[in-house]
Amino acid sequence: MVDSEWGEMGKVEVISKCLVGAAMVEGDPRISHIDLTPWDLKSLLVGYIQKGLIFHKPNNPPTLQQNMFVIPHLKTSLSSALHFFPPLAGRLAVTKNDDGTTSVSINCNNEGAEFVVARASDVTVDQLLGPTNVPPLIRSFFLFNRVCNYEGISKPLLGVHLTELADGYFISCSINHCAADASSFWHFFNSWSEISRGFCKLSLPPVLDPWFPENVAHPLRLPFDLEKEMLSDSFTPLPFEERVFHLSKENIGLLKAKANSEMGVNSISSLQSYVAHLWRAITRSRCVNATEEVSIYVPIGARWRVNPPLPEGYWGNAIYSRVVRVKSGELLGRGLGWAAWEIHQVVAAQKHEEVVQFYNGWVRSPAVPQKKELFCANFLGIASSPRNDVYGVDFGWGKPVAARCGMDNKSDGKFSLFPGVEGDGSVDIEIRGNSISSTSRDTNLAYLHLNLCSRIDPNPARSNPVNERQIGLSMTFGDGLMRWRLGPLDGSR
Repeated sequence: MVDSEWGEMGKVEVISKCLVGAAMVEGDPRISHIDLTPWDLKSLLVGYIQKGLIFHKPNNPPTLQQNMFVIPHLKTSLSSALHFFPPLAGRLAVTKNDDGTTSVSINCNNEGAEFVVARASDVTVDQLLGPTNVPPLIRSFFLFNRVCNYEGISKPLLGVHLTELADGYFISCSINHCAADASSFWHFFNSWSEISRGFCKLSLPPVLDPWFPENVAHPLRLPFDLEKEMLSDSFTPLPFEERVFHLSKENIGLLKAKANSEMGVNSISSLQSYVAHLWRAITRSRCVNATEEVSIYVPIGARWRVNPPLPEGYWGNAIYSRVVRVKSGELLGRGLGWAAWEIHQVVAAQKHEEVVQFYNGWVRSPAVPQKKELFCANFLGIASSPRNDVYGVDFGWGKPVAARCGMDNKSDGKFSLFPGVEGDGSVDIEIRGNSISSTSRDTNLAYLHLNLCSRIDPNPARSNPVNERQIGLSMTFGDGLMRWRLGPLDGSR
């Protein structure tokens, strides 16, 4: 079976589709079902997590011999990986309770994950990495575009799309967000690649025991009709541009030093510093009235915040969001340190008691947002984390050269964070929507580029304070350097 889809770079042909089940190992206990937590259930009406990796083709790898064996090898290793991750071979199960409520769990029935093989013979790795914007063709390299997580009652909870390029591969996973957060997503991706490299045991086996506080009965009961809620959400976002920026370790350090210096503290983190920098830059580019409220949604990881901490291999969702709201005039007028401190205070307040309070509050009054609720005015949202082991995914022929996101759960102002490919503490930031176009037109904004070039005097003997508007990101493609204005942020020119 061959389906074709044309993009601006060429044709994508779907060569084959199949379901891959978990390998059965005699004597191993099988998990039949998993009850879902509030962290899982809150994603029922939004889309799948979609992340993909770009690889160069293997050059006579000793474990794969020839390119023709890559596909069956990946299928076999995927089946072995699913043995350790049985939820991903299952489906969502919905129970209608006598009191009119609905309960949702994962039925580990081994119906299988979807595995699609496609070919884009005219597309090279450099073409995917070279353009200023992320090529729209990449959206064709993912499964379950525009699919709601609730549809996991009949659709696979995992979809793998292997696209053969002229000189490489694009391997993507689309995972139902009710089954996993970004941390668990990369846990699975890395485990699969370990098995592909010949591991018989995983370096970090998943712990498939969902966390419920002692006073919480489960399965949880939802007091609304999820199918009606899903059908009533007809919102379809307009297409938008996407661009990936690279923030160097050195410039991250400069932003962190500036933020802490302005506030007279040393507790503001690197992430809080550069997120505050982006928040201020994008808010300025949007020309928001000084009296209007702007907000940023900050993801809070719960794994190590609860007491005792969740086990290292805890698999599923263990994340929730907190919102930082301020007036636009305050955000732009009070400096980088003030903005970073506002974020820091919200994050630092999240301890065991706050995690349990959120959890119990959700149980008492469940909230399952629709897709349209992800698209709010004057907001920024953070997705994923630079702490995830993205570039450890090695199937046996080398590490990936880049990571990209799919099209789901995206909006203007939402940006995704990946560790830099160098592994030195740098960060890649995928920004999308009007945050790109409006920023590029703003002549009042210091350089944000894609391989960070620092515009700060390298002489350590100088006593001048770090100037935020001198910090720049440089976007490199081909042999050139694209510079894109994104500051100053203190009102000066």
